Amino acid sequence: MFRVDLNCDLGESFGRYTLGEQKEILKYVTSANVACGFHAGDPSVMRETVKLAIDNNVKIGAHPGLPDINGFGRREMKITPQEAYDMVVYQIGALQGFLTTCNASMQHVKPHGALYNMAAKDEKLAEAIAQAVYGISPKLVLVGLAGSELTKAGERIGLRTAHEVFADRTYQEDGTLTSRAQTDAMIIDKEQSVAQVIKMVTKGKVMSQQGVEVSVKADSICIHGDGEHALDFAIYIKEKLVQNNIMVSAISE
Repeated sequence: MFRVDLNCDLGESFGRYTLGEQKEILKYVTSANVACGFHAGDPSVMRETVKLAIDNNVKIGAHPGLPDINGFGRREMKITPQEAYDMVVYQIGALQGFLTTCNASMQHVKPHGALYNMAAKDEKLAEAIAQAVYGISPKLVLVGLAGSELTKAGERIGLRTAHEVFADRTYQEDGTLTSRAQTDAMIIDKEQSVAQVIKMVTKGKVMSQQGVEVSVKADSICIHGDGEHALDFAIYIKEKLVQNNIMVSAISE
């Protein structure tokens, strides 16, 4: 039987602004990537998200991003590897504080948005992020784009890594995600999304926008919590995974 984790980016509300339907989504996913205040989230939102995840038996991970709330962390910034290291350590520490008060543990770390995509291609940034995670705890799982520089860096340093694929994004022939600047970056049809997910998990392949099949490893499937159809996707994808004899469980399980 195939086994895969179903994760979602959560805790991305800020102050009086509410984003996503995390109370409902947490009933269907197995891992939650909690925003740590740089690209989204605030202390109260972090605390509430941690509590909701614990109540739903969902494993918790840090979701560190670039310090760009206005751009939701999706705009690239020119940063040094040292700055990347410092940002990641800082944000993991913020989430760890709330986990400690709840007597809960952190399962993983998954960079967000532009930081994630930059580290997928930039070996030095990837190494800095992996070192930050390893320095805090070698037991943490580093989540990165399947086959990317980030997962390679994690494996080199001795971290357990999870190769991530996306339910709601299209791919390029080099294995990277289609830029959000393009109109065909997002998948909004549930059937298309499920077909892509099942193929990635069972066949290790995804069809790129160029019509070329790309090899991928699928340890975890991401659903973006801020997506317009995030809840529908989470419900439908989990249902179809089970119907196809694919076990859905957290990375650490």
